[in-house]
Amino acid sequence: MAGHSQFKNIMHRKGKQDAVRSKLFSKLAREITVAAKMGMPDINMNPRLRMAVLAARAENMPKDNIQRAINKAAGGEGENYDEVRYEGYGPGGAAVIVEALTDNRNRTASAVRSYFTKAGGALGESNSVSFMFNRVGEVSYPPEAGDADKVMEAAIEAGADDVISDENGHTILCAFDALNEVSKALEAALGAPTSAKPVWRPTTTAPLDEDKAASMMKLMEALDNDDDVQNVFANFEIADDIMAKLSA
Repeated sequence: MAGHSQFKNIMHRKGKQDAVRSKLFSKLAREITVAAKMGMPDINMNPRLRMAVLAARAENMPKDNIQRAINKAAGGEGENYDEVRYEGYGPGGAAVIVEALTDNRNRTASAVRSYFTKAGGALGESNSVSFMFNRVGEVSYPPEAGDADKVMEAAIEAGADDVISDENGHTILCAFDALNEVSKALEAALGAPTSAKPVWRPTTTAPLDEDKAASMMKLMEALDNDDDVQNVFANFEIADDIMAKLSA
């Protein structure tokens, strides 16, 4: 997601890594517990749990934390969370999709609505912006996984649809319902990926000027800081010179 990737780059540059990592681990643990509750607590038999554990490992989440989250589900512990998706328009008319895991729908909906309102955007109805995105599987590898030709060959063999390679690494795209099979085949050929997850990939982008970009960053940061929000996808695009100012 062009917009979300840009936002993440800014957040990483800003520091506060301990607090950011602690919040990230909490969100990863929640997804692991929910995935384990919905299926078997075995990553070989539960595709969603496998993806959640892969995501946790990619962020260097300690093995004990991962196992504790799985055990919590196996023991019937922990809250019951609902999966909720919110859609709306941010500053400059950029489309935003928010995925949450919540034990209180009213609390989460009220909070998400307030974030959009404060940023000059508006929360919409279900499916109000998702038509501008494709739901696909995304598998990421670092540059060390191999050159573009090697990764492309592995992706074709695995049944993927597209590969985007640059100096930051390789992004392999596949059909949403083929993600588990494709990621397993890629892992056999290239090793463990840095991430393997379903994403909303925009089909069009919305360029933002400096003022709108600053407001969008505040919206993204507020959503990212909310404990119930798991993932945010957006179609905004910010010019490099504006990005440099925002991340200074």
